[in-house]
Amino acid sequence: MADLAAEKGKNTREARNSLFSPFKMGRFDLAHRVVLAPMTRCRALEGVPNAALAEYYSQRSTPGGFLISEGTMVAPGSAGFPHVPGIYNDEQVEAWKKVVNAVHAKGGFIFCQLWHVGRASHPVYQPGGGAPVSSIEKPISSRWRILLPDGTYGKYPKPRALEASEIQQVVENYRTAAINAIRAGFDGIEIHGAHGYLIDQFLKDGINDRTDQYGGSIANRCRFLLQVVQAVVSAIGAGRVAVRISPAIDHLDATDSDPLALGLGVVDRLNNLQEINGSKLAYLHVTQPRYHAYGQTEPGRQGSEEEEAELVRRLRNLYNGTFMASGGFTRKLGMEAIQQGDADLVSFGRLFIANPDLVLRFRVDAKLNRYDRKTFYTRDPVVGYTDYPFLGEGTVNNDKPLSRL
Repeated sequence: MADLAAEKGKNTREARNSLFSPFKMGRFDLAHRVVLAPMTRCRALEGVPNAALAEYYSQRSTPGGFLISEGTMVAPGSAGFPHVPGIYNDEQVEAWKKVVNAVHAKGGFIFCQLWHVGRASHPVYQPGGGAPVSSIEKPISSRWRILLPDGTYGKYPKPRALEASEIQQVVENYRTAAINAIRAGFDGIEIHGAHGYLIDQFLKDGINDRTDQYGGSIANRCRFLLQVVQAVVSAIGAGRVAVRISPAIDHLDATDSDPLALGLGVVDRLNNLQEINGSKLAYLHVTQPRYHAYGQTEPGRQGSEEEEAELVRRLRNLYNGTFMASGGFTRKLGMEAIQQGDADLVSFGRLFIANPDLVLRFRVDAKLNRYDRKTFYTRDPVVGYTDYPFLGEGTVNNDKPLSRL
């Protein structure tokens, strides 16, 4: 009898700690832990969401499921890819409403990821053809190439370092974008502070060599991020705000001499802000070091696998709130992360591109569609975007597979 009771307790724990178990993320009651990661798709022609985006996000919605939008421009000049959406004017807000409504109609929740690429841009994306802004004037190395509107790849140009007096306007851009996201009906926003984009360009000492109050110490390098978080929280409330970081990722030359110290410094300061505000952020989203972009066969690593695993585990243990992990997860790795307590939620990117019904496929452990990298960043509204088949079907069907959940 004792053995039977122990086995029953074990089964109960396993059922409770699964990719498919419910989770309360602040005010949001999620039905499962499988999250759509934010992914650039280049389908919002001239920066305005359209019907293709509504279909794409609707396809990937499930009752009680959680989605994060692709990186969304907070201001003109904040883009580094063609045809990425914005959230800084009324036309964009109205267009996003149709996308958000499509997700809500399926019973899902969706956050808008607020994005400024900083130096990871090009004059072709800048109003008036000027230089992109950054924490510094050093360009991204020739190791990396930027996708241009004509489909070719070019070199990253020399950026212009933001003056300290200009930074508050950028902070205001994030605050206004957050307000616009709520106007559009989004359930909240995620601040993109990862992957070598503007906020990460301030965080990483491999990039940031400033000598003012935004450079040098970890406290100074965190200042811009914290100002953005505080501004956005004051505008829409902490429970609707999330932050994404990647202290150990070298994407776009974003290296740091001590990723663990940086990560712990960010987390400690976010915890302090939550104590001051008296309420928690929606979640902290951390990219695993195994993440890599552009189909590289080997990700850039700053330490051993053991050191990297310990880094993420230390951040998870220190952070006082919901912890989301991303970066190279499979069904098996996602299940292990939840069961071992390494994450509360797991976001999936490329697997979700090719499998609009990924939650169902994971649940029944079905075979997955293979993604086609050549169609990741095209402007085609269908091919490589909304034409991936659902389980057991040769063509896309928005309703039948989801009704089986």
